[in-house]
Amino acid sequence: MAVVGAYGSAGAAVAERLADDPEITLTLIDDGEPGGGLCILRGCMPSKEVLSAAEHRFAARHDDRLTGAMPDVDLEAVVSRKNEHTSNFAAHRRAAVERLTERDGVSFVHDTARFVDDGRLAVGERTIDPDYVVIATGSTTRLPSLPGIDDVEVLTSADVLDATSFGDSGVVMGFGYVGMELVPYLSEAAGMDLTVIEHDERPLDEADAPFGDALLEYYRDAFDIDVLTRTDEQRVEPTESGGVRLHVTRDGVEETVEADQLFAFTGRRPTLDRLGLDETGLGPGRGWVEATMQARDDDRVFVAGDANGREPILHVAKEQGFVTATNVRNHRDGEPLEEYANVHHHVVFSGLGVLPFARVGHSAASAEAADLDHLVVTRDASSDGVFKTKNVPEGLARLVVGTDGTVLGYQGLHYHADAMAKTMQVIVETGLDVREVPDRAYHPTTPEILDGLFREAVTALSEE
Repeated sequence: MAVVGAYGSAGAAVAERLADDPEITLTLIDDGEPGGGLCILRGCMPSKEVLSAAEHRFAARHDDRLTGAMPDVDLEAVVSRKNEHTSNFAAHRRAAVERLTERDGVSFVHDTARFVDDGRLAVGERTIDPDYVVIATGSTTRLPSLPGIDDVEVLTSADVLDATSFGDSGVVMGFGYVGMELVPYLSEAAGMDLTVIEHDERPLDEADAPFGDALLEYYRDAFDIDVLTRTDEQRVEPTESGGVRLHVTRDGVEETVEADQLFAFTGRRPTLDRLGLDETGLGPGRGWVEATMQARDDDRVFVAGDANGREPILHVAKEQGFVTATNVRNHRDGEPLEEYANVHHHVVFSGLGVLPFARVGHSAASAEAADLDHLVVTRDASSDGVFKTKNVPEGLARLVVGTDGTVLGYQGLHYHADAMAKTMQVIVETGLDVREVPDRAYHPTTPEILDGLFREAVTALSEE
């Protein structure tokens, strides 16, 4: 079998699980320069690196006990350290993949692969006919199809991570995960005056409404960011001064926004362009990859990670890689294939990571949509004094519990919500009864907000 995109999270996970199978001859293929996968080079790891510098400045600015001149963020130093760290991380990934080639039946080809027929790959100057092909080529930034977009410079998340200077003002299209993480960075580290376009009434589509409302208020108050809600982009054009003018409709009324720079944090699309899929019977599009990671049009092609367009998130890519490895074996052996079932577990490093959002399992809205009998308890971070000691009393947390006591879901928009997500994932995925979760506080730590939710849920159940 062949794995195309072996340096990425999904491809590496497939390779790791199959490299020891004596019945599989494994060809790992990747043309990455330097190679290491999207998350390491252009995604979650470098973005958290640059956010940390802005977080330090924000913490100093946000604490009125500190006096003196406010420090500037040295963007050249930020990018230099980011490059050094990501280079080291990527080297570890490459080394791990290449160590697999020390095993019998495993080889690595540093070249570009493309289909020349169903199941047949051209890899550089050679052609191979594997029994199975795994596509794990990741994703790339997506630009909106907007009139005038080709006439102006558009900066994507990849550009921001490498930039050492910015204009004085910017207009941002896209306020999803990437936008929520990078917009405060542009404000705090680069000192930009920002206008953000949000199509809906609030950000955080996956969250219950109070969380999106709280985040919106925090961005406006703490970072002085102008977020235009219920607003849609219509067209863009360059200005005479070298900037951009974005035409929008806001609540049905036409407006214009002018700025020095235009940013597009408008999602990602699968990287499939160079694979030669038009030479095969594969038809990429909605539903082209089953929950088994098997391509709908070819049962010997599997597509894992961002490349399948199902859910472009690092941990999901790894989990899909493991399922893919299992299902290649199952298909070979005539056994039933497993479906990848993902319990919702997302973290957004919003507010420079000072006010991260986490959701595990059901929200109140999704529990309602699933027609589950449940109750909801919500707690403000300000109810727990420990958050005030961290100088971040903002935010809230919510627990969704079945009427039988089963913990169905957790949402947190507060300091350390990201770290608490793993604890809540274990509780949700093991189906614990909230009455059996230990009520054991540790002082003075932020997880006390969880203890408060557990106690309130137990009380609510007793009153049912």
